Amino acid sequence: MNRSFAFAYYLFFISSFAVAQTEEPMHYKITVPAGAELTLDGTLAIPNNLKKAVPVVLLIAGSGPTDRDCNSPYGLKSNSFKMLSDSLVSKGIAVARYDKRGSGNNIQAATKNLKSEDHRFDFYVSDAVGFIRQLQADKRFSYLIVAGHSEGSLVGMLAAEQTKAKGYISIAGPGRNIADVLKAQGRAGGNPKDIQAEVDSALDSLRDGHTVHPRNPLLQAQLPLKAQMGFISWMKYDPAAVIKKYGGNVLIIQGKKDLQVAVADAELLKAARPDAKLVLFDTMNHILKDVDGLDPKENFKTYNNPELPITPGLATTIAQFVKQ
Repeated sequence: MNRSFAFAYYLFFISSFAVAQTEEPMHYKITVPAGAELTLDGTLAIPNNLKKAVPVVLLIAGSGPTDRDCNSPYGLKSNSFKMLSDSLVSKGIAVARYDKRGSGNNIQAATKNLKSEDHRFDFYVSDAVGFIRQLQADKRFSYLIVAGHSEGSLVGMLAAEQTKAKGYISIAGPGRNIADVLKAQGRAGGNPKDIQAEVDSALDSLRDGHTVHPRNPLLQAQLPLKAQMGFISWMKYDPAAVIKKYGGNVLIIQGKKDLQVAVADAELLKAARPDAKLVLFDTMNHILKDVDGLDPKENFKTYNNPELPITPGLATTIAQFVKQ
């Protein structure tokens, strides 16, 4: 086979793989506290030539303006969720993913219509429930599994419990109250002792339901008064306690090269649900990609590399759990 023919064959193979699925738009309209309507857009990917109902996975993104593909305007261009979706669909599983409030297609509308002081963590949960109900009513799907990444892990487990989803997957999800996670991230980031003491005090106050007025300008920027009720609403949940209440099957996935969520968090979730399956990937980081070595700079470089594939074996592990 000459090189030009081989290249053409390669392109044909990639194109054939690309059309092995059908993608449909999903929409969920919500009314924000100010009274305006906001539409959350999603993508439903379905294997072609369905002969019977297949399972569907709802993939929920993590914190900040992270969209359905695991990208954001703030230096995140990974396409990790799109890659994961493609891999799962190739294994006969439908996948739905969507832009959270303030991400992707709705980011401008959300900025205009959503005030920081009005945001509550439970809004993310009710949005996920809305998409789950749509999928559960679709007869093309035999059952639904909820998968949440990072902050989306807690969103997902709460939504899975409310909708009695058959299964739930935590991907790089904290096992502690978010206040404790943020404290640990501050220490890992090298905060001086005096600044870390103020961080700890502020987070403890928020967890107790009290707003704070930090002295440090950096902390003022990270915990603006308008956003503090959102943090308070988030901090009322203990992921380990929530996952313990959930009645379905559970898979916990964690990368050992994750600089944002520790293996200890996955172990806390596992301790709360001894019947869950825990899978650790030795070289996977927070955005589901492999890294070499211990250099944080090299780790974070992967956050802006949409061509880098997701960790080998990740999709297979999820597909085996979904189909069990």
